[in-house]
Amino acid sequence: MITNRFEHPLNEKTRIYLRVESLLRQLQHSSSFSDSNQHQIFFKSIFDLLEIFEQIQLKSELAKDLEKQRQTYRAWLNVDDVDQEMLGSILRDLDGVHRELMAAERFGQSFKEDRFLSTIRQRFGLPGGSCCFDLPTLHYWLHLPLDKRMHDAEKWLSSLKPLMDALHMWLKLTRETGRFKPEIARAGFFQSDAEEANILRLNIPMHYGVYPMVSGHKNRFSVKFIAFESGQAYPNDIEFELAVCN
Repeated sequence: MITNRFEHPLNEKTRIYLRVESLLRQLQHSSSFSDSNQHQIFFKSIFDLLEIFEQIQLKSELAKDLEKQRQTYRAWLNVDDVDQEMLGSILRDLDGVHRELMAAERFGQSFKEDRFLSTIRQRFGLPGGSCCFDLPTLHYWLHLPLDKRMHDAEKWLSSLKPLMDALHMWLKLTRETGRFKPEIARAGFFQSDAEEANILRLNIPMHYGVYPMVSGHKNRFSVKFIAFESGQAYPNDIEFELAVCN
């Protein structure tokens, strides 16, 4: 059975984390510059990240959330029936990424200090603003040898490594708190309680031809399934899998 996986954040901070994760993936994927248009995705992702960095103290928020996870896992030390070797490995990884995060510069600082990025940022956001007559600096850079462009991309990405590692760790451990369980949405509607949840994960069989519209918060949520072709509420029962992640 072919399924489609959806994730939905249940608080604003997790919403930002998932957006940042998506942008970091786009950055890594497009940094090879394997075709002539990947630079559009690469620089758009950098500048979108800068917008987020300017709106929220992401470093301090992520550090606090990692510390909460550390305290949670430390509470399981020396508890019977808990795999202490695995627990120790998780705690060492958490300690490492937390230490790396705290030692890092403020996210985006090196981007702001980079003359080339600063030069192209303002016009890059205009519709069609990356044309050579709008951004001759970018046009010149795009004609540099590939190894030079990839070296620049590696330099920019390296400044984000503490963020990548810390965010990957927090999201990985958060996702692992939820186990997929079979559920039924009666007449295309499902609701349930949640206890301090951060993320909903849904596996939905493709043959229904639907997507979920989720509303709620960390303690309660509802899911309304919409038929893709009509854009209307799906009228029949839907069997799907749900994981509630804390």
